[in-house]
Amino acid sequence: MAPHWRAGAQVLAVTLGIMQCCGWLSAQTIRTSVGMMGRRPEPWPMSHERVKRGWVWNQFFVVEEYTGTEPLYVGKIHSDSDEGDGSIKYTISGEGAGTVFIIDEVTGDIHATERLDREEKTFYTLRAQARDRLTDAPLEPESEFVIKVQDINDSEPKFLEGPYIGSVAELSPIGTSVMKVMASDADDPTYGSSARIVYSVLEGERVFTVDRQTGVIRTAVADLDRETQDRYELVVKATDMAGQMGGLSGSTTVTIVITDVNDNPPRFPQKMYQFSVSEDAAVGTSIGRVIATDADMGENTDMSYLIKDEEGGELFRVSTDGDTQEAIITIKKPLDFENKRSHNVVVEAVNKHVDPRFVDLGSFRDQTIVRVSVSDVDEPPIFIPSIGTIMEVQEDARLGALVGIVTARDPDMDNVPIRFSIDQSTDQEQIFNIDPVTGAITLGKILDRETAGWHNITVTAVEADNQSMASQTAVSIRILDVNDNPPELATPYEASICEDAKPGQLIHTISVVDRDEPQSGHRFYFTLAPEASNNRHFTLWDIKDNTAGIRTQRSGFNRQEQNVYLLPILVVDSGPPALSSTGTLTIHVCGCDTDGAIQSCNATAYVMSAALSPGALIALLVCILILIVLVLLILTLKRHRKGQRMSEDEEDMRDNVIKYNDEGGGEQDTQAYDMSALRSLYDFPEVKNSDSGPELHPVPQWIQNRVVGDGGPADFTVFKGYIRKKVEQADADLSVPPYDSFQTYAFEGSSSPALSLSSIRTLSTTSEQDFSYLSDWGPRFRQLAGYYAPAQPEEEGS
Repeated sequence: MAPHWRAGAQVLAVTLGIMQCCGWLSAQTIRTSVGMMGRRPEPWPMSHERVKRGWVWNQFFVVEEYTGTEPLYVGKIHSDSDEGDGSIKYTISGEGAGTVFIIDEVTGDIHATERLDREEKTFYTLRAQARDRLTDAPLEPESEFVIKVQDINDSEPKFLEGPYIGSVAELSPIGTSVMKVMASDADDPTYGSSARIVYSVLEGERVFTVDRQTGVIRTAVADLDRETQDRYELVVKATDMAGQMGGLSGSTTVTIVITDVNDNPPRFPQKMYQFSVSEDAAVGTSIGRVIATDADMGENTDMSYLIKDEEGGELFRVSTDGDTQEAIITIKKPLDFENKRSHNVVVEAVNKHVDPRFVDLGSFRDQTIVRVSVSDVDEPPIFIPSIGTIMEVQEDARLGALVGIVTARDPDMDNVPIRFSIDQSTDQEQIFNIDPVTGAITLGKILDRETAGWHNITVTAVEADNQSMASQTAVSIRILDVNDNPPELATPYEASICEDAKPGQLIHTISVVDRDEPQSGHRFYFTLAPEASNNRHFTLWDIKDNTAGIRTQRSGFNRQEQNVYLLPILVVDSGPPALSSTGTLTIHVCGCDTDGAIQSCNATAYVMSAALSPGALIALLVCILILIVLVLLILTLKRHRKGQRMSEDEEDMRDNVIKYNDEGGGEQDTQAYDMSALRSLYDFPEVKNSDSGPELHPVPQWIQNRVVGDGGPADFTVFKGYIRKKVEQADADLSVPPYDSFQTYAFEGSSSPALSLSSIRTLSTTSEQDFSYLSDWGPRFRQLAGYYAPAQPEEEGS
């Protein structure tokens, strides 16, 4: 069958189905029409030849929700090879074959045996087969066809997302979109109007409207007020068939919450509040709390508080409690009952978050009056001024002089008399006195600014009839300076100059210190003291900046002639009165190299004076003087004793005898002692008669034994002559040392067990170096000359 015939059959089948639903055609008429639709119209006979034809259908339609007692005729399948003699058998297979759909094997009629629901299944796909009834051989190839379930309006609209909750701000304008609702219909939206839905409001239509096509809910009024009604319940209906009669409908509930805007100002419940506080309440003490209410909610109720009147703003402070939104009123400055007994404070409440859209609706602030009553208490005295007093007095003020007056009063209404005193812990030396009634401070001791320039005392004031009511204030007393100290050189200045110093050379710069502190500052004048004004060595140059320079006036200094110059300098201050003092600059003359660097000065004096203070130098000089006196005294005593001994023995020279106790190293050792005296032994002139010399004592036996031995006579002539000659030379020569410095030469003596260690052993007359006979002389050598002077005992080897 040609495609355009099949398309025409489909359109016809759909049309017949709609007419059946509307009751315009009966089922029998439809069945006849459908059966006829399965055949292709016979063409005009042009040839008597038989043409092979195939299946003549594509799809069938069946109306859903059929409620009849007989099976519902769906359609007919027919092969153009069927001659109507019953030789062809028709069968179907696929979805619902044999259960939902059955076929008449002979006629090919298909019926639906069950009630179909398009919302559950919209179409069924089946396959048809035409076979030879006798041989069961297929006469046509198996072909697939579709049975579509035709929709009827059997499903109402449903709101799948309900119930709905929306919100809109109060005072929103008309037409403000609130939310959107949506319903769905299970019917076929492509067939008829079964799924065409329209919306409407069943309840609350005065306040809100809904768009029929889109389901958008909008405000219908502009005076929504959250404070009057904060939510609305709407019933929205959805109807299919585009709202026509016979359409199905469904409904849902929509809750619309009215949100708050800051359209209400704060309001104080009272126009006046009253509190009481004691005048001695500390700063920061809370007086009370007030609160303003706000019909709004959330952050729109947040507010701040202000004090509007100037006086209340000086004495009180207001803050906001963030949790309770209360205004906390506290004391900002101390209160005074005697000054003012009550205060009216204007407190204003203001919203923090003001919506500019609603400013015109009214003022978003409110005010109330807080009356604060101050109660009286007994208070301690108050000093005037209250932060301390500074007084001044000259350091040369006399005892009892007035320094200043402190003042205090009783702040209470009774005005009790006040008594004053000085805290002794701040004036332990009792330098100041105070009159207990008048508060006059006077001097109790003489002042000295150089010792203490300031005095800080504490004055106490108490009520005369209540000692517990006391207060204190600090009094600072400045001691004004008077010029009572002369200026002085800053240090004991010392300077050094070279011997070849040139005229005009700067030696040293001096400065001055003054213990005074004049109001206009120090100004010092320098000049040489009168006793040094005519010196021709140095000049003084006043630099005019409280210092002075010392310069040389000539050249050619010689430290051999004078190595130290003392230059007195007169220093005068600017007064009044002008005071002066004289200081000394010590100038040392030193030897310098070609570059002017000092090489040497009077080292001992310079070092001692530089290293020691004047007191230490004086003490050192006193000690040296005492030592010199002691030495002179000892020497005088010794001379006195020597005089006594000389009266007994005029030739006693033992006091200051210089002894040589070094044994020496033999002939080669010529440095041990002076040999010149003995070397001139043979140069003496002829020895005089023994009567002309001093009486000689007998030579002891030990000397005789040492000189001549045990067997022969002793010959002492040479020794006597030697000693005598020496004495005569000493008496005749005025340049020789005095008798108490006479040089003697002692022999070792006989008591040494080691005998002599000298290499001079034999007496020789051929050489003046041969003095072997002297090696055995002992410490009693002086007895040979007739003088008795015991020698100190000598250890061997000394």
